[in-house]
Amino acid sequence: MSVDALTFGRLRGFNATEGLLLVVSIACSAVYLLTQTMQPFRGSVVLKALSIAPLAVLAFTLLREPDNQTSGFARAANLLRDRDNLILSAALSFSCLGDIFLDLDPATYFIHGLLAFLVAHFIYILLFVRNWPRPLRPIGKQLLLAAIVLIYSLSFSNWLSPGLGSFAKPVMLYVCVLTAMVITTILAGFSKPWVWLGAILFMISDSILATHKFKTDVTLRNYLVWVTYYLGQYGIAIGFLHEKLRIQK
Repeated sequence: MSVDALTFGRLRGFNATEGLLLVVSIACSAVYLLTQTMQPFRGSVVLKALSIAPLAVLAFTLLREPDNQTSGFARAANLLRDRDNLILSAALSFSCLGDIFLDLDPATYFIHGLLAFLVAHFIYILLFVRNWPRPLRPIGKQLLLAAIVLIYSLSFSNWLSPGLGSFAKPVMLYVCVLTAMVITTILAGFSKPWVWLGAILFMISDSILATHKFKTDVTLRNYLVWVTYYLGQYGIAIGFLHEKLRIQK
């Protein structure tokens, strides 16, 4: 399989270094998946972190715009202004932090992981809203898909809520923000479905995790959560890079 297939097509600026980062991400994700029955073991958290961290580095480097400023202050100001690379990289970095918390001790650090992912979703929302077409005029298919996501979220929350106990407020807040993140990807109207498919997979992953934790055991939960989660993050990150950097044939 060529690297172009892994990035949904050729990307501007994608060289051997970026290719290596992508391979590290995919390889660590695969090893983490295949070692589910052995976990927790020394180094599993490193595998998990190295599944997402390289995607954050890819986002930062590939989306970085040329900066010809010579002044240090001007360069810093320009770095923080209107930069998709910083926003996407930050969302992936907070996701990686959430992964680390949940892998170290999901019982002790559940709220820490939840908060890290909550911040990641807020940052994703910022990224997608600022990339909405102006004026925003969603077509019928987008509105239908957004409505399906909203109905699913409301139904799932209603079904899940009796078992949440003391986690009710943070989990419901998280569900609301996650739902908003998915809908913002749909309304962005990207030319290919990779980003919103990734967001939906992310929602599915969290639904499986929440079902297992608060409602009932899910067979093969660890495998299902990781596959949908990683493919979700991959779809969001690489799909967004494809939208911004694809080379037209």
